[in-house]
Amino acid sequence: MQIARRMGRLGTETAFEVLAEVNRLKAEGQNIISFALGEPDFDTPRNVKDTATKAINDGYTHYSPSAGILPLRESIAHYISETRGIEVTPEEVVVTPGAKPIVFDSILSCVNEGDEVIYPNPGYPIYESVINFIGGKSVPLPLLEEKSFSFDPEDLRMRITPKTRMIILNSPHNPTGGILSPDDLETIAEIAIQADLWVLSDEIYSKIIYDGEFRSIISIPGMKDRTILVDGFSKTYAMTGWRLGFGIMKKELAVHIARIETNVDSCTATFTQYAGIEALKGPQAESSAMIAEFQKRRDIIYEGLNDIEGIKCLRPRGAFYIYPNVTEACRNLGFRDSKELQQYLLHKANVAVLARNCFGQRNEGEKEEYIRLSYVTSRENIIEGVKRIKKAIESKS
Repeated sequence: MQIARRMGRLGTETAFEVLAEVNRLKAEGQNIISFALGEPDFDTPRNVKDTATKAINDGYTHYSPSAGILPLRESIAHYISETRGIEVTPEEVVVTPGAKPIVFDSILSCVNEGDEVIYPNPGYPIYESVINFIGGKSVPLPLLEEKSFSFDPEDLRMRITPKTRMIILNSPHNPTGGILSPDDLETIAEIAIQADLWVLSDEIYSKIIYDGEFRSIISIPGMKDRTILVDGFSKTYAMTGWRLGFGIMKKELAVHIARIETNVDSCTATFTQYAGIEALKGPQAESSAMIAEFQKRRDIIYEGLNDIEGIKCLRPRGAFYIYPNVTEACRNLGFRDSKELQQYLLHKANVAVLARNCFGQRNEGEKEEYIRLSYVTSRENIIEGVKRIKKAIESKS
């Protein structure tokens, strides 16, 4: 049986591959501490679960409009209007089963075969995967440690060509925990307006901020009509398994995005959409407590990792990831790259992390080695996991 050639261009999210290996080792009796998957270890807030249960019992178990039910789109429009300082209407909102469909649908709707899309690297691997899958050309934009994992503005300008159609942003950023500065956003906006480009702004971690305030490029004058804002409920409300996300875009594009959803998903589960309304409009105490706990965990893991010989890392400003530089540790251990360090830590220290290559191909000239740790596990696990890493690295160096 023949498999379509395009499948050879489709990447994956390697965190799930590592998760499968972790689960196999646990099934064999190994005590693994995992920093691999970006999934909050908190339960979904009680009021949100109760609302979903009520919606099911009230019969909201049937099809809904492909763009989402009007009450949720109204709630999202109000939320984005309030938090981004712009006017958003329900017609500019599309609800999807998770935030990933907005990423896929937006690139599919706005990028032709052969068009170029600039995306952050290191970065969430699905961006590059989808660009390549639909026949576009993925153009990595290096994020630099010396710039707090932001980019060189002149480097961005040099990557713009007549074939460029879109720039993808992610702030707060996976895997580094970095946040784009107001100056960064202004630079991107200036370039996007001048070159008439779409901007896909992935803001799934917009509520998980520890230092400073969140800024969105959609708030900059002239950017609302060319920005596709991606957000959702997975991270802020610990609703990863619920699959509930949304996009904000000009209504002319929203029609096309909704039509793709008609073809692919039909619609998002109706009862989860009612839970989404409650998440946005109901009490925020549980979500706020979760984020406050993430900040405490961030401080613990930041201090612990920087106390390990051969490891240095910046303090994350948002999301729940830390991205330490492990170049010296790899060198001391005789490892070729961070992938070998990842395997060493998993099998020697019983600690799961993700290597640099899980977040895109190396940028041209990139020589440093990194790993990503997701601190969505308990403080006790963080302390023990870092202790194991320290022992495994320093005992062999």
